[in-house]
Amino acid sequence: MPLVVPGLQSKGGDKIDEWTNKLMGKKIGDDHDEVTFAKQDLPKEHRVLQPDSMSTMDHKPDRLNIHVDDKGTVQNVRYG
Repeated sequence: MPLVVPGLQSKGGDKIDEWTNKLMGKKIGDDHDEVTFAKQDLPKEHRVLQPDSMSTMDHKPDRLNIHVDDKGTVQNVRYG
């Protein structure tokens, strides 16, 4: 498994911290409220990954990967 050093091989930095703060613990939906973040406000390059879902292994440094649990709550956010 390759070593990934934040800020060198992966893009993000302050941006990833900002997205983490906005999304952690929320669900992704159509509108904003206390527990939901609106899909239309996500970056153009993004994907929402559910547990056990298949995804491509291609690396796109500008793509925001949003990992949710089985109830749709955001658990992890990263670029790649």
